[in-house]
Formats: sequence, C-alpha cells, structure tokens
Amino acid sequence: MELIRGLHNLRAGHKGCVATIGNFDGVHLGHQAVLAELNRQSGVLGVPSLAIVFEPQPAEYFAPREAPARLTRLREKLAAIAAQGVARVLLLHFDHRLATMAPEAFVEDLLIERLGVKLLYVGDDFRFGRDRRGDHALLERYQARARFELRSLPTRLLDGKRISSTRIREALARGDLDLTERLLGRPYHVCGHVARGFQRGRTIGFPTANIALRRRRSPVHGVFAVHVGGLGDVPLAGVANVGNRPTVDGGDAFWLEVHLFDFDEQIYGQHVDVRFVRKLRDERKFESFDALRRQIRKDAAMAREILL
Repeated sequence: MELIRGLHNLRAGHKGCVATIGNFDGVHLGHQAVLAELNRQSGVLGVPSLAIVFEPQPAEYFAPREAPARLTRLREKLAAIAAQGVARVLLLHFDHRLATMAPEAFVEDLLIERLGVKLLYVGDDFRFGRDRRGDHALLERYQARARFELRSLPTRLLDGKRISSTRIREALARGDLDLTERLLGRPYHVCGHVARGFQRGRTIGFPTANIALRRRRSPVHGVFAVHVGGLGDVPLAGVANVGNRPTVDGGDAFWLEVHLFDFDEQIYGQHVDVRFVRKLRDERKFESFDALRRQIRKDAAMAREILL
C-alpha cells in the first residue's frame, strides 16, 4: 500500500481512482465491507483504490477533551487498511485550513482536479468543509453533472444491529471482548514500544513491560489476561493493567503494563502487540503496596488458568 502524507505529496500519477473518506477507527467488519467493495470497483474501472483519512480525527480537532477514545492508533489503523488490500491511503492533516475549506473547493480542487475520483463512497450522514456545509446533497449535485459517481456506504449488521466504532467502544467498556472480536473480525489488540517505567513492579515481584498509550482516553480499562506478540516465534501469556495507576498516583496518562509469565529479559524499545483475551476486573486504588501485591498475585493466577 502506498501512503501519501499530505496534499503536498500528491503527484500527477495519483490522478484517477475510486475513493472513500472516513475515520476508519478500528477498521471493523463494516469498514472492511466498504474497502472490499472499493477494491472490487477498482478492478472493474481499472484504477487504484484510495482511502482518505484524517489525522487527528475531526472530532479530536474540534473537541479534544470530549472526543471518543480511539480504538486504534494511526499506525495500527494504516496496517489494518493495508491488510484489506487498498492500493493507496491519502493521510490529510486535519487543521484550521482543512476545517475552514469551502466544501466546493474540497470537491473541485481535491477530489476532481487532483485525485480524478471516478467513484466515491461516503456515508449518507457525511459532512465536510466550512461549518460542515458539505453533505451528501452537495456531492449528488456533482454526480448529476457527471463529475464522478456517488454511492452510499454499505451497511453491515451483526445480530440485527449496525456494526460501528461506537458499538465496539461500548462493548469494550463492558469488558465484552467476545462481542468486540465479532465486530472487529479479529481480537482486540494494542501495539506500542516498551518504555522504561518507574521499576515499581520489580519491587513487589511483578516486573512489567510498560507501554505509554499516548492518548487522552482509552477504550479499555482494568486488568486483563493477555497474549503478547513480537518477542519470539509464539505469543507469550501474561496479565495486563490498562489505566493511570491510581495506587502510585500515576496522574492523567494512560499506561498499558504487562507482566509476562516465566519471562525475564530486557525488552526496552521493542515493539509488541498485546492481544486482550479476557477482562479480570476493573482498575482500583489499593491502600498499600502489600495489598496491591496480593491482588496482582490473584490476577496472575486467574490469567494463568485462562491462558495456560
């Protein structure tokens, strides 16, 4: 997959495509259905498939403190889109210029002149441009003038309900990892680099690999049985905590801390993939490190029983 970072990297050879626009947070089964249809039409029309995504996501730009927790970081999102066989991704930095662009300019300058979109897939509720004036009706007017063909995104249902990123967040908030996996089409996982922590885990007999989630909010919280990939030929079993470490006054930052069973190697800087298998409990503050140690021992025993 070719990643085009920003409008300034568009070239003449990028003109001519079938395209879709969206957040694609989670790249769930609904998104996958859209991308599969995009690729099918790419073959029919003989032009590349292109997904247009924004960073940050528009809701994060307009209301960063109220924006929903991301299901996937950008790196994970791009990898998941690439796995669907999309030829190109145009990654646009969402800033004041893009937020205040006239919707007609977005369509005429970007979609038509620079990208040469032949077929465009968007949701019926898609809004864009200054004051969110751009909508499906505006795009239909361009279709009527034969500038491109417009199609609505296909809707995919599970158990009679629409598959959506919101529904996945709700499932994760309940600790329902089985439903989450069914909606995503894969287990829920988080990737990141192992960073140096405060070494407190070693002092209570449970050393952890620490991963800074680098986000204001996390869609998962609590203690989980996990499998960790990236450290060998097979995933390693462990127990993980996602939260802000209230017992040690961890502040507002979210961390993913993983204690790997029967493992004692230095892995700072390595990139790992943490797959969540089952939620064990919510995160909570303990009155002492001894109380925390006793609870972690129980958590680890429960995770071992589940995983090993």
